Amino acid sequence: MAPDGHERLVLAVNGQFPGPTIYADWGDTLRIHVKNNLQHNGTSIHWHGIRQKYTSHQDGTNGITECPIPPGRSKTYEFKCTQYGTSWYHSHHTVQYGDGVLGSIVISGPASANYDIDLGAMPIQDWYYRTAWENSLIGTPPIAENGLINGTMVNANGSGKYHMNTIEKGKTYRLRLINTSLDNYFKVHLDSHLFTVIAADFVPIIPYETDWLFIAIGQRYDVVFQANQEIDNYWFRAEVQAGCGENAMNGNIKSIFRYEGADPYSDPTSIGSNYTQSCVDEQGLVPFVPVDVPSDYFAEESKDLNVTFERIVVSPNSDIVHWKVNGIPIETDWEYPTLQYVLDGNTSYPPKLNIIELPQEDVWTYWIIQDLFESPVNVPHPIHVHGHDFSILGSGFGDFPGPEYLNFKNPPRRDVVTLPELGWVVIAFPTDNPGAWLAHCHIAWHAHEGLAVQFLERASDIVSTLNIPYNWDKTCRQWNHYIVNEAIYQQEHSGI
Repeated sequence: MAPDGHERLVLAVNGQFPGPTIYADWGDTLRIHVKNNLQHNGTSIHWHGIRQKYTSHQDGTNGITECPIPPGRSKTYEFKCTQYGTSWYHSHHTVQYGDGVLGSIVISGPASANYDIDLGAMPIQDWYYRTAWENSLIGTPPIAENGLINGTMVNANGSGKYHMNTIEKGKTYRLRLINTSLDNYFKVHLDSHLFTVIAADFVPIIPYETDWLFIAIGQRYDVVFQANQEIDNYWFRAEVQAGCGENAMNGNIKSIFRYEGADPYSDPTSIGSNYTQSCVDEQGLVPFVPVDVPSDYFAEESKDLNVTFERIVVSPNSDIVHWKVNGIPIETDWEYPTLQYVLDGNTSYPPKLNIIELPQEDVWTYWIIQDLFESPVNVPHPIHVHGHDFSILGSGFGDFPGPEYLNFKNPPRRDVVTLPELGWVVIAFPTDNPGAWLAHCHIAWHAHEGLAVQFLERASDIVSTLNIPYNWDKTCRQWNHYIVNEAIYQQEHSGI
């Protein structure tokens, strides 16, 4: 395929890149059949941001909630849409989603602002001419050759094409923005138009207006805008932010919004407004449905998750990079996932699984995540937690200053938050969802190199609450047979 006019290997879903959008209504049960037609790789499909309430075994995280699906084999995922809004699905098998195993999810439900027309999902991502696996072996994060908007772009030689939306003057539109990158954060903007932001990840918010919107990797924003300008063609811009990604085509990652009646053969001549470069999440998000976080036990219940970096020189031309949480680079076991430990009653978890047990039911847990270790690659980290919408009590640069700087009254809630470079973020969530849940950096290279932990939540309740099918271990039996008899490639690094 040649998404931007440059031909390269792509791993397509149903022959499409990006894969087909999954549409559902709030409350629906989705049943999705996945067949792995890859020749020499396993896979697993994670439904990003879906809470999987009482269905942890459907989370699609190999080494945690399942074994990988081996080549030629199939798996059916089934779960209920307990949230609504915008998200995406992607492979959680090493860095595979960077080569095309991904697609959007749209779950219809209420909105906190009115609009006339839903334009649907518009994913934005960085794009590389080598495969993601080849890039993961380099050690130094590569510079992206381009970016894609809804799977297409014009390259440096002028070939390829821009994605285009046609809009009608006087109408109000909803646009669902998703950052599906491996490494690049974006600020986005539609020339001469303002965005009204109505949702962050799967959480509806009190609407607010902005002309530029910051989107970290894995985050989603639903926005509404009015087609109230002169009939013409306008650029939509996705700008990679200095300090959180590099892209050879930065400044030229664009798509076209064309008013009905505008010249269909000319590119826009519109000019973007000025903005300030930053790698910090949108501030002041207020959830539409309020949830307060109890503060009484923060001091005694809060725990640290410290992020560090290590480079091990193996030889003059080779080294191994590790990102660690609390001193451990995670390494999952594809052949024996964490959920199987629980089903077997085996509590001998090796340290490399980096498991944090949360045994109590329906209590709030508080996590101070800090990146205070000077390294050659000081960058912000988009932290994604599976199985929960967490509350963000505060964030900042330097050392965590103490609970007096936190907000416990209806704080922002979402499933991806940016940990500032050499800074801190504090999150909280209740133990209301038994399961094995991964929490990881969504920079694909960092997750691949170990930046993750597992929350093993209410392990004693998993068997009684998850309704795990009797043949759940079929995929593991198939995978283990494949590994012994057919596999060419073995697990390296974290496996996630």
